[in-house]
Amino acid sequence: MSAPPRTRRLPLADIVRLGAVGLRSRPLRVFLSALGIAIGIGAMVAVVGISTSSRAELDRTLDKLGTNLLTVSPGRTVAGDDAKLPRDATLMIGRIGPVQSAAATGQVDAYVYRNEFVPVGQTSSVEVLAADQDLPATIGATVYAGSWLTPATGRYPAVVLGHQAAARLDLATPGLRVWLGQRWFSVVGVLGPVPLAPELDSAALVGWQAAETYLGFDGHPTTVYARAVESQVAAVRMVLGRTANPAAPNEVAVSRPSDALVAKQATDDALTALLLGLGAVALLVGGVGVANTMVISVIERRTEIGLRRSLGATRGHIRVQFLAESLILSAIGGGGGILLGVVATGGYALTQGWPTVVPPWATAGGLGVTLVIGALAGLYPALRASRMAPAQALAGA
Repeated sequence: MSAPPRTRRLPLADIVRLGAVGLRSRPLRVFLSALGIAIGIGAMVAVVGISTSSRAELDRTLDKLGTNLLTVSPGRTVAGDDAKLPRDATLMIGRIGPVQSAAATGQVDAYVYRNEFVPVGQTSSVEVLAADQDLPATIGATVYAGSWLTPATGRYPAVVLGHQAAARLDLATPGLRVWLGQRWFSVVGVLGPVPLAPELDSAALVGWQAAETYLGFDGHPTTVYARAVESQVAAVRMVLGRTANPAAPNEVAVSRPSDALVAKQATDDALTALLLGLGAVALLVGGVGVANTMVISVIERRTEIGLRRSLGATRGHIRVQFLAESLILSAIGGGGGILLGVVATGGYALTQGWPTVVPPWATAGGLGVTLVIGALAGLYPALRASRMAPAQALAGA
């Protein structure tokens, strides 16, 4: 008595070939379904990539500028009035052992105009500050054009403009003059952006001695910037208030500018989570499109299913065939989406001057999610196709 024939499993190569044949017969429908998956995956990869690139740029900025900068400013008195730092606050802070450098700015009661004919109220929101000569080295500022204040220019009517102040006054290059405090000041330099001290971007900076001589400056600093040894930042922060104003340490505010940049990054992370959610919705819509394509495919190919069943294909063979079609369709969309996301990340990072960073887990995760979506989307159509009786399928029922 002969043994019943054994059902052979389809080799992986045959499964892939069968799935590809089914997709090639409907190219437009396949393209549109894959596009839905690609948009979802592309959006998710781009959001993660842009967020990671932004974080890399922040890390690069902090590495260049340092996280060891502290600022000291006057707070409020017990009576609620504005406090003042002592005139020698910068000198006292500089005597703290771990402090590497200290420099100050002081608010000056004066306004700056493009010329003497500008109406008094049109100040262009440019603040006038007295500045120490060591300020650029302490805060990591760079001079975009011209030069910084020297011992000579710091004593005479000379001014250095922040980059936003220069733009508002329409003075992109040094060598011109501005009407400041009812007299002419020569513009000797323009600063580049100062990430750790953005208040200087919209300021006009004059020498400390010149501010006292020509602008009636009282000599009290309003902000003291201090660079400390990296490992001693916390310890220095604890004693800055008592050192800057020993008579009233509770009237001193101490902050760390790099904390503001990190907080901004945390806000950006919240927006990233929202955009990822929108990408997930787009991916879900793409998965529904794949499921719809596969269901229609099963209905249209009843005769093919019945013929294959009549020639010996088992339910498992049919089930695997349609599941493979769904997985291949999703993989095409996922691959295109990953490429789209990487290109979008690179393009945006290039326009911002950031390093392009796409985490490997984002691309691997995107491909994994794509395959899961494809398996779920193709499961029901595959089961439906495998349950068709050969006779009914051939009859088109």
